Order: sequence, then structure tokens, then C-alpha cells
Amino acid sequence: MDSTAKDALNQLDNLLAATNQSWLFGAGISFDAGIPLMWHLTERVFSRAKEEGQPDDIVVLDQVKNWLSDDSHIEHILSQLGDYRAIADRSKDKSVVFGGVALSIDDLDQLHQRVLTWIAETIRWGHKPAQTDGTPEEVGTFENRIVTVDHHSAFVSALFNRNQAGVAERRRAVRLFTTNYDTLIEDALALGGFSYWDGFSGGAVAFRTHRYGDDEPIANERAHVIKLHGSIDWHLGEDGRVWRVRDGDLYPKKASRVLIYPQSTKYLATQRDPFAAQFDLFRRALGAREENVLATCGYSFGDEHINQEIELSLERPENKTVIIAFAKSLNPKLEEWRKGPWGKRVYVLTEDGLYVGENGPYAPPTPPEKLDWWTFSGATRILNSGAEASAQ
Repeated sequence: MDSTAKDALNQLDNLLAATNQSWLFGAGISFDAGIPLMWHLTERVFSRAKEEGQPDDIVVLDQVKNWLSDDSHIEHILSQLGDYRAIADRSKDKSVVFGGVALSIDDLDQLHQRVLTWIAETIRWGHKPAQTDGTPEEVGTFENRIVTVDHHSAFVSALFNRNQAGVAERRRAVRLFTTNYDTLIEDALALGGFSYWDGFSGGAVAFRTHRYGDDEPIANERAHVIKLHGSIDWHLGEDGRVWRVRDGDLYPKKASRVLIYPQSTKYLATQRDPFAAQFDLFRRALGAREENVLATCGYSFGDEHINQEIELSLERPENKTVIIAFAKSLNPKLEEWRKGPWGKRVYVLTEDGLYVGENGPYAPPTPPEKLDWWTFSGATRILNSGAEASAQ
């Protein structure tokens, strides 16, 4: 390995030891844990709609999916249902027609709730789709759950126990942003004995205390867990408060399950909206004027809202945030960023090597080999052993 590549890898290690750092996780980090990616989750929801739903459920879902672009998934479909609910609420007869099926506001709410339940149960119990190599589908159930926390536990152990003198003492709370609905990050932190803040107060039943505009606490927590798209254990109470509750509890009384952006634009506009508060924290983390690192893993850069927040922050002249992206390849968004005005602050670890701005790949593998350091387990290995050792 030449000296230029070694210098680039050494810079990467130094950045991953930064005292002010955040991580952004996407669905990719939970795939090996037994939770499907968004496309497979969408297929699973449609399958359950056919098997368990009301007779018209699959008709409506198919109709909505056909109206959307080919790359749309279940989040887009739910958002579209929310839009149609708003249309029904403004219409004279308080209903919307889908392919000859008329649904009232109450019908739409019930369908929305059923879809959320199918999503939550799939994520909680696990689902592994059939593979092209002949590996059959594996479906988790209430009695036989297939979700594991091992990969997440290994990651948080590497992140907070890394063998570097003084890092833990100097480092601020690491912000762990995630678009995932599962609770594996929180579970892994708790199992590892790492304290964290997530905007709630309480125990097994907790109520949300963080509000839009509030500062993050300055207590000595090791991590701040900030779930940008909600969680399978978040519920909206009848009083409008957001609760974090155990699976199966009958209390507190719940109006609906909160998983993604609220379906009501009126609710979205209020400061009680937890998602607005979560994105406010993300925006603040990106906007730091001091040395700052945002690492991404399992995130496909397909969320334009998140991408735009990153772009708006990094293009500011005073911004010093460095992006470290763990990605299989250079997707169009990463290509755009690394060749842009602040491209020198973009590091991308791919199966073909490390890119730093327009330069790279550094430390490429010997063909036809490929590197796996871009994966969740690969990121864990880098935190444990360093980038140079992981590039061998």
C-alpha cells in the first residue's frame, strides 16, 4: 500500500475518533438482523393485505402503488393514503374512490392502521425473503421471532469501547440518527450498558418530553438516539401525547401507532409533531461550525428530505462537517457531492476502495476481489481494528 493511501486511511481513522460525531443509519444495517429492506417490507405488507386484510385492502393498495413511481415503497404508499384522507376530509361526501372502491375517512383510518400493524409486526418478528440461491423464505411470528441484535451489539461495543486512550473522556454524546423503525440500536445500547437519551422520560412506559426547539440535554449520556421516522414502540395517545410503550400493553390508551410522518398536515404543522423535532436535531447537528463528522451506514441516499438537509448545511461557508459514507458503490448522489464545492469533505468507503473528494479509489482490492468494509459489520471492524487493517 502506497503512502498516499496510508495517509488517507489514517485521516479516516482520525475522523472516526472525532469528539463531535454523528451517525445516520438506514435499513441496510438491520437486514442481517432479520428485518427486510424497504422493498421486501412493501412486498410483505401487500402479501399480508391479501391474506389477512379486508376484501378491498389489496385493491386500494394496488391502485395507490400504480399511481406512484416505480421506485416507491410502503412509506410513499402510506403518505399517499394520508394525502387522500386529507382530500376526503375536505370533500362534500367525506370519501375517496379507488378503482371503483369508495372509502370513507373512517375506512381510510382503519386501512392505515392495518398497514401500520403489518409493518410493525414484520419488523418486530422478522422476515427473510427467499433468495436467488434457493434459500427459502423465513417468516418470523409472535411465537418464533427471528430478529437478532448481535450485529448492533458488536457495533455499539466497537463505537464506545474502541481502544484509544482518552477518546471516551473527550467525546461528547454520539448522535445516532436512524430512519429505521426497529429498536435494535436502543436494545444494543442497553444490553451493552451504555446510557442514552431518546427524548422520552420514564421506564418501560415513557412519555415524550423533548419538544421542537428544545436543546439536547448536556448530561453525561454516551449516545443520543434520534429516530427520524418514528419507531414501532411509539404511540400517539388519545390526549395527543407521544408515548413509548411495550409491545402488547393495553395502556396508555392509543389513538394510533406512530411510525412515519403524521398523515394529518394540520398535525405536521404543530410543534407537538415529534418528527419536526427530530429533524430539527438533525439540522442542528449538521450545522455545527466546529469540527464535526457525520458517518452514514445502511443508508441508500434515497430520502430527498434528508439529502437536502445535508446539502443545505454543508454548502454554508462556515460549515466544517465531514461526511463519511459507507456505501457499496458511488451512487449518483455521492458522485454529485464528492465532485461539488465541498467534495473534499466527502469520504466514501466502497467495495472498490476509499474515495476522498474527487480522488480515489485508495486501497483498492486485488481483482476480482471486493472489499466488504462498506457494510455494517465492516464499519464495526474498522472501529475495532482501524481502516488500514480492514483494507487488507
